[in-house]
Amino acid sequence: MSAKWKDALTDNLCTAILTLKNVEEVYQFLTDVATISEIQAFSQRLEVARLLNEGNTYPVIAQKTGASTVTISRVKKCLDFGADGYPLVLQRMKEANGEKSEN
Repeated sequence: MSAKWKDALTDNLCTAILTLKNVEEVYQFLTDVATISEIQAFSQRLEVARLLNEGNTYPVIAQKTGASTVTISRVKKCLDFGADGYPLVLQRMKEANGEKSEN
């Protein structure tokens, strides 16, 4: 993980997120801390990551999500060379839904 943006304030944000106990609490927090557009952008990127992880093509992902090819490419770069946040979350979401691990 890049340490350039990691500091006491971002540590505080991460700790705050970890205190949330359910989806409704997360909605409450996100509504206060981010704009609707920012929340929708995060949601879209997560869906793009999920679809890329399933092997979908850029045109299919663009059609399903409305994401630009630039956004899809950035998410793909994170999947390939990032801090492994997307794969971690996607795997945990599968496990939470009762799906079997691919590992």
